[in-house]
Amino acid sequence: MLPSLARAPRPAFDAAAEGGARNLGDLPEWDLTDLYASEDAPELARDLDWLAAECAAFAADYEGRLAGLDAAAMLVCVQRYEKIDEVAGRIMSFAGLRYYQQTTDGGRAKFLGDTQQKITDDTTPLVFFSLELNRLEDDHLEGLLAANDALARYRPIFERMRAMKPYQLSDELEKFLHDQSVVGAAAWNRLFDETIAALEFEVDGEVQGLEATLNHLTDQDRASREAAARELARVFSENAKLFARVHNTLAKEKEIEDRWRGMPTPQTGRHLANHVEPEVVEALRDAVVRAYPRLSHRYYELKRKWLGLDTLQVWDRNAPLPMEDDRVVGWDEARETVMNAYAEFDPKMAELAEPFFHKGWIDAGVKPGKAPGAFAHPTVASVHPYVMLNYLGKPRDVMTLAHELGHGVHQRLAAGQGELLSSTPLTLAETASVFGEMLTFRRMLRNAEDDAQRKVMLAGKVEDMINTVVRQIAFYDFECKLHAARREGELTVDDINALWMSVQGESLGPAFEFMDGYEVFWSYIPHFVHSPFYVYAYAFGDGLVNALYAVYEEGDPGFQQKYFEMLEAGGSKHHKQLLAPFGLDASDPAFWDKGLGMIERFIDDLEALEK
Repeated sequence: MLPSLARAPRPAFDAAAEGGARNLGDLPEWDLTDLYASEDAPELARDLDWLAAECAAFAADYEGRLAGLDAAAMLVCVQRYEKIDEVAGRIMSFAGLRYYQQTTDGGRAKFLGDTQQKITDDTTPLVFFSLELNRLEDDHLEGLLAANDALARYRPIFERMRAMKPYQLSDELEKFLHDQSVVGAAAWNRLFDETIAALEFEVDGEVQGLEATLNHLTDQDRASREAAARELARVFSENAKLFARVHNTLAKEKEIEDRWRGMPTPQTGRHLANHVEPEVVEALRDAVVRAYPRLSHRYYELKRKWLGLDTLQVWDRNAPLPMEDDRVVGWDEARETVMNAYAEFDPKMAELAEPFFHKGWIDAGVKPGKAPGAFAHPTVASVHPYVMLNYLGKPRDVMTLAHELGHGVHQRLAAGQGELLSSTPLTLAETASVFGEMLTFRRMLRNAEDDAQRKVMLAGKVEDMINTVVRQIAFYDFECKLHAARREGELTVDDINALWMSVQGESLGPAFEFMDGYEVFWSYIPHFVHSPFYVYAYAFGDGLVNALYAVYEEGDPGFQQKYFEMLEAGGSKHHKQLLAPFGLDASDPAFWDKGLGMIERFIDDLEALEK
């Protein structure tokens, strides 16, 4: 299995980041010319030609010969592979980013599909690389690494490859899986994305896309929230058979590949990719589930009282509080808020974030056909990240900006590691983003005008943290149940609905009732389709940052310098090594309770404001 060839950006929908308003100021759009000027740019044609030739030359030079290379020759081999990875990543970043700007555009979709196909074809001869490396004896590889410091820098790459050693197949089967991927998961991913982007919902007589419709779930007017929720349920239900087919196919495809590889659980591949031990993830999951009564159940009971309701409905989950105003946060104010919070932590952080705003590195507006949600895509180490938002002017959209800029800062810092070592495992990829959110929130909370405003802000932050921790672990449990059930046979829409509902009541608590139709709300979550079991990374990142922020608040000497060094490490170190300078260890079960304790303290503060 290859480290990272031919990846494209993936949208990530954040259910805590729905917002809505117009007249927000001059919203920036991407300028992708730092990648390529256009589909027919001569530089793009040159790179495509180079990639095809270099992949063939690499295979001719090294296939069947890795075992005979000395340390210097192995270094050249790895560096050539890294260059191929960079060029392929640059091409796919350009094709993917253009596509997500307008997923309903047939020309952009064709360009992405054709480009993916060509790069898959060109890189198929490289499948031998990781397979042969994994056949090297441990002593032989250790000797090579000991003989050359420059080669030893790539040790984490070798370790991650060799973690897959027990699960790799024959060279022929690996090439087959690589070759057919473009008509397997990638094709179903595109079908899902294009279907989601094309969905239309009618609310208050206006036809809207998914993003704008979800925005109504944060309206002050409860009738508007209910109308949006019921319209979402109607449209999702009409498309449920298609979404069930997507999930059935992808889950079965994964089960087949996992079975052939001998992976013990459906989650094993994700844990290996994240470079995290299964027991650490299970400790996180168990700690969060144990905390449901202390977190979501307790908070939503408070919210039920604030809203003056006997029970909450699903359209009340992200409802604003009665005393919350509908103030629109313009783009300039959002930028200033986040940049001031970053600069207050350290001027270096603001300097790293500043170019995103004036160099065309952010695409902020909501547009027809644009992918929903938000993401920061690192592109390649030699260029820079791009941030996608769907900015609609709610305070939570400011938090989303802070979140995605945190990713961008992280990606810029990690780029110094080079193409193969810059990519951060998902469990640590959320560190800077959640930390950036926390910095922004804490600054806004300090500047609150009165207790009423403080209460609104605290409640919003608690809801965001519940969405990031409780909701994502519930998502993880849903996926675990779905993949286990799919191994027993085809799943109907009703089967999947039942699995979804089995985790909703448990996680949200007794304050809630669930309308007819909510059972199909699993259908629009892209993580289940694009990246199975991705979702626990959000809870991992939030818990990690809560513990990290506690160290910062305690006045840990040299915290900023250690923080930047952690981000600069990218994927070159294990989470144990990265957290050790802060006196933290994610493998300690008590670590997660410390992180969850911050959410509890915020709820304590809310209860204190009631007195």
